[in-house]
Amino acid sequence: MKKLPLLCLGLILIAFSSFGKEKRNSHYITNQVPLVNQPYTALPLGAVKAEGFLHEMLKIQRDGLTGHLDSIYEVVCGDNNGWLGGTGDGWERGPYWLDGLVPLAYLLDDDELKAKAQKWIEWSINNQQEDGYFGPKPLPEGYTPIPGTQQTMRNDWWPKMVMLKVLQQYYTATGDERVITLMTNYFRYQLKMLPENELGYVTYWANRRGGDNLAVVYWLYNITGDKFLLELAEIIHEQTFDWTNVYAGDMIRKLNPLPDLHCVNVAQGLKEPIVYYQQHPEEKYLESVKKGLASLKDVHGFVNGMYGGDERLHGNDPTQGSELCSAVEMMFCFENIIPITGDVYYADYLEKIAYNVLPTQSTDDYMRKQYFQQANQIKVSDDERNFFDDRNGRNVFGTTTGYPCCLTNMHQGWPKFVQSTWFATADNGLAALVYGPTTVTAKVANGELVTIKEETGYPFKEQIQFTIDCESAVNFPFHLRIPEWCKTFTLKVNNSIQQVEPQNGIVILDREWSSGDKVELNLGMDFRYSYWHEMSLGIERGPLVYALKIDEEWREVTNDKYDDTFWEVLPKSPWNYALLKSEIDENKLEAEVNNEIADNPWNLENAPIIVKTKGKRMPIWTEDRNMAGKTPSPSWPHRIVEENEEEIILIPYGCTTLRISEFPVTN
Repeated sequence: MKKLPLLCLGLILIAFSSFGKEKRNSHYITNQVPLVNQPYTALPLGAVKAEGFLHEMLKIQRDGLTGHLDSIYEVVCGDNNGWLGGTGDGWERGPYWLDGLVPLAYLLDDDELKAKAQKWIEWSINNQQEDGYFGPKPLPEGYTPIPGTQQTMRNDWWPKMVMLKVLQQYYTATGDERVITLMTNYFRYQLKMLPENELGYVTYWANRRGGDNLAVVYWLYNITGDKFLLELAEIIHEQTFDWTNVYAGDMIRKLNPLPDLHCVNVAQGLKEPIVYYQQHPEEKYLESVKKGLASLKDVHGFVNGMYGGDERLHGNDPTQGSELCSAVEMMFCFENIIPITGDVYYADYLEKIAYNVLPTQSTDDYMRKQYFQQANQIKVSDDERNFFDDRNGRNVFGTTTGYPCCLTNMHQGWPKFVQSTWFATADNGLAALVYGPTTVTAKVANGELVTIKEETGYPFKEQIQFTIDCESAVNFPFHLRIPEWCKTFTLKVNNSIQQVEPQNGIVILDREWSSGDKVELNLGMDFRYSYWHEMSLGIERGPLVYALKIDEEWREVTNDKYDDTFWEVLPKSPWNYALLKSEIDENKLEAEVNNEIADNPWNLENAPIIVKTKGKRMPIWTEDRNMAGKTPSPSWPHRIVEENEEEIILIPYGCTTLRISEFPVTN
């Protein structure tokens, strides 16, 4: 065999020793060989603290359903739950609640919330079986299940996936090594059992949602390096519904008949191809997700970023419903995808759902939720609508109205969003990839601790200011996202303009930082217009969608069908406006932004922005089946409008309950 020169051999050895080590964060749990290098890495739970209105949203959750679901929904989340050793509900709902309660508790550093979560965590850890199984135990023989609970299906793989996410978050906050032991033993149990009892052997939910399982397997591998976990990952991917080909293919583009795809599964499955990409870095996994999102937008999509999915996918008429679970699971997928890909497209999309869709589906006190919302929603009531599944008050604001999954799953939305505003970088810096008022404290460079305070009125305002706090000067790269919608921006360091060009939507300030240094980012927010169902018009500016302001009458309703009262909302002002084409063509819209942002800006009273424009009433467009009737088609000669022009007001979509967000347009 021909011998290599010593220099060449030395270079090969250096290259081999560096393989997989370059550009991997030194301080936090990040991908290890053979998993792909990830550009960004999640920070431990609690490293990011909410400020301003984001902090207020967390406090509202603490004082509302999230902090009190164990007493408000005691039949499911009380002490008789199967995840506490009881004979009550033993499926997804308890873990769902914890999946929001745990991050909320540690983001607020709230001892009472931590204690509520801890007893569930202790039960799971202390009651793991010798073979590695964990979770609710089988019901006693002959036991009669309680109506309204999910006491059976206790051996389903699916709810364990949710509890694994809970334990993962808890570990990053506390470092409790018992979590690593539990997961290692459980994943060995899965490796043994899955060949016979595949993911979908009890319910099909585990088959559809295997990406959640897979993500935690890789996370544990990055801590322990146990090779069996990579073998298990292959099995889980093989047994999971083939989302890669579904997103890349034509199934989502079916309309008549409707595709047999459940709305939440479609949202939740988005992460799976890209999670698996980490072990098999083939472009098809990255491409499939964007193709799937494009298909959803084209055939089922709304201007707010969601899609018609009132259980099954159901087209793009803006009166079709979108489920609250779909919104929070879509957000969680993007929060997983961002650090793997570093693609700002997903950060933009995450903000779109968080700052438009999420605020509208719960009441201001976070004591009621709406199971289905509508992009064009002119009435909220317990009446018939053209939903695929129209049972159990799915449109009203209630607690037990609608299917109970959203009541327990909604809590992850704001806390995980706050946690995902900042990431550690592969080059041992920090990245602000999702914007909002926050403070982050994390290790950079060689382990130095820095704090960066982000002060901003974003998403309502353009200016974002960061202030560095560190014990001594330290050199590290600071990554900032420039959204795809932003055409012009300015960036200053200590009031000095920086001439930088984004690379793939990211600007990097790599310099020595001293305490008190300030970075100011101004993101130009221009109006954007897009066309949707029946050529209706959507209006956006920055990360926000704009909708017609409709005066509201809220009324509390008692109905014997439900265990609690619920709220209906009726319109008190006209809604059937067509916008004037000239206003759009000449871009006459202007935003009037309040100087002060209210603690909770997400309602009519506190809306921080108004946009005035002109429109005409369209008498042909009337209420039908308790919804806005079908959007009049764009055939100009046949669409009669009133002669009088009226000034109408648009406000951010997230501040509305009743709304028109996709408008007819007239001359």
